[in-house]
Amino acid sequence: MNSILDKIKSRDPGEKEFHQAISEVMDSIMPVLDKNPEYRHAGILERITEPERTIIFRVPWMDDQGKTHVNRGFRIEMNSAIGPYKGGLRFHPSVNLSILKFLAFEQVFKNALTTLPMGGGKGGSDFDPKGKSDNEVMRFCQSFMCELFRHIGPNTDVPAGDIGVGAREIGFLFGMYKKLSNEFTGVLTGKSLNWGGSLIRPEATGYGCVYFASEMLATKNTTMKGKKCLVSGSGNVAQFTTEKILSLGGKVLTLSDSSGYIFDEKGIDEIKLNFIKTLKNKKRGRIKEYADQYKEAVYTPVDSKSDCNPLWNHKADCAFPCATENEVNEKDAAHLVQNGIILLAEGANMPTTPNGIDVLTNSHVLYAPGKAANAGGVAVSGLEMSQNSMRIRWQREEVDEKLRLIMKNIHKTCLDAAESYGTPGNYMKGANIAGFVKVVDAMLDQGLV
Repeated sequence: MNSILDKIKSRDPGEKEFHQAISEVMDSIMPVLDKNPEYRHAGILERITEPERTIIFRVPWMDDQGKTHVNRGFRIEMNSAIGPYKGGLRFHPSVNLSILKFLAFEQVFKNALTTLPMGGGKGGSDFDPKGKSDNEVMRFCQSFMCELFRHIGPNTDVPAGDIGVGAREIGFLFGMYKKLSNEFTGVLTGKSLNWGGSLIRPEATGYGCVYFASEMLATKNTTMKGKKCLVSGSGNVAQFTTEKILSLGGKVLTLSDSSGYIFDEKGIDEIKLNFIKTLKNKKRGRIKEYADQYKEAVYTPVDSKSDCNPLWNHKADCAFPCATENEVNEKDAAHLVQNGIILLAEGANMPTTPNGIDVLTNSHVLYAPGKAANAGGVAVSGLEMSQNSMRIRWQREEVDEKLRLIMKNIHKTCLDAAESYGTPGNYMKGANIAGFVKVVDAMLDQGLV
């Protein structure tokens, strides 16, 4: 196992996020490999950690002043053993091969857990949509799709949104795909409702995360009602995580963005949440404006020199990191434990560092990894694909109920897998094992390809 990881590190130096994601899975699946020696013989680890296809391309575009810019575009088609590649597009300055390969690798197992027929992929660009006009974003998206369209399709690779890619960007991308391919098909998910989108899709990742957390709490004979919650981020996932917590009787105390975070001891209610949605989705403003509007809230700017995030140092019952990778480190996890946290469910992808996870699990905190807890988004993307294929649209209540049942089934799958391999109650190992076994068995069925 170590020799395989060493080989990956030497072949792909500097890809620390990718190496971290692989290490986490490898640590979990040792019992599976011991029980199934045919997996080792088939070189399954070497195969599953190497993308089936890595696509890199330039994206030239022109700003409103007529100046030409060039960004880099990516699509990592990681694994298609159980279905067409499926995973989001991220537009953010931090995007690079390491981050997209880690996200694609995680996506493979996340998609497998949903029970829907979807492989794993991820893509995006180092383009930053912040501060850009609608026309600039449109020109970039159109240029991006001029290359990407060659590699995607409803039965090949179906991208969705991610950080920096919302309904606006999906619309521009789809419009150019339709023009270039001369067909109207469900090649992207996260579309607007009046041209093929699914109800509940914007809410799905956040709602699903809270549904999963509720199942975890039920194992301890409690519910979300009355629980004080810390939520990071203020984008789509954080907004709808907050919305579902409120609907189940919980209380949200924090939200954040890259500039800092707000702490509202009275709680972020529905009216305040609507202010956040307008601020972030329409005005594209900063979280500090919340504290300007609601004087009882305290705003704390980011301290780049600090070795911890004060957002995680408030007394609460549940934590929902919904911002970005590695935002909860070992010291943050220790603060959470000291402040009485009983549950942490990841709305973001890999937001907790390995040392942070150790602190949480050693302290018997209910810990839900992102590949399980935030699988609701891709699950409803899969449901959107089904609706597109059948040319129908399910009602909101029907999609929401399907989402709830999918998250309930993922929860059971994780617990059953953890129990079967001698780590009862360990959601991280259960999620990794269940997803790994499903994908690997499909790979073996299909031969050495």
